[in-house]
Amino acid sequence: MRNKLLAAAALSLLVMNPLQVRAEGKNGVAAVVNGEEITVKEMRQGYKENPEISEKVNFNDFYAKALDVYVNGELLYQAAVEEGVTNSPAYKREVEIAKEEIARKIYLRQQVDKELTNKNIDKAYKEYSEQFKGKKEVKAKHILVDTETKAKEVISKLKKGEKFDALAKTYSKEPADLGYFTEQEMVPEFGKAAFALKKGEYSQTPVKTQFGYHVILVEDVRDAKPLPKKQIEPQLKGYLTQKTIANTVGNLYQNAKIQKYSLDGKEITDPVIPATAAQ
Repeated sequence: MRNKLLAAAALSLLVMNPLQVRAEGKNGVAAVVNGEEITVKEMRQGYKENPEISEKVNFNDFYAKALDVYVNGELLYQAAVEEGVTNSPAYKREVEIAKEEIARKIYLRQQVDKELTNKNIDKAYKEYSEQFKGKKEVKAKHILVDTETKAKEVISKLKKGEKFDALAKTYSKEPADLGYFTEQEMVPEFGKAAFALKKGEYSQTPVKTQFGYHVILVEDVRDAKPLPKKQIEPQLKGYLTQKTIANTVGNLYQNAKIQKYSLDGKEITDPVIPATAAQ
């Protein structure tokens, strides 16, 4: 636990182009603090246990900046022991709390690891891909103004043959090009108006949303396409993780005997949390 916390603390000290470490310390030892050894092995362990670090920097970069963090941590630990902190009620209470939290984290991590299989990721991607069947995307531009009068002025000029892009540069409060999007990706008023237009058409009346008044030009319409698996995989793993945690807690709750009481001693009766809470 101490190694993991020290490794996490070192993340804030990482900078560009730090000194590269080419040797495994001195016979495996990274430092000796008042006779107590800090080994390269324990630093590697702390590094591996922190993916938020190991996914961003290599171990040599981490080692160069983390070593002083480990040394300072050992100094503080030695001082705490000398002061009798480890025998205090406060310390023992914190240790028990930490033990429970570590046990919870490891248990949930184990349950999640069981579910994060290639088979389940492929299944989740298939479900995600199937959501796109029958959906459309439009490629559109818009001109956003503050008042309905200005929007009508833009529409009037479009009808007279003026170019949309030129009017956007003159009138619009934000960039005109919106790229491709599905109806659900936009606020309801905008999405409905955009998808009511055909390719090459622009809105004949101003479209009011919370952002102002829009004049919309639809440049293309196509079938919606799912993102490649590699691009969406982090989100799929996040979805499976949350689903597993919710289902794990739900199953435990459903199969446990639980009695809860209010502050005035009355029993609280809650409906059982469904096991499929995250589905």
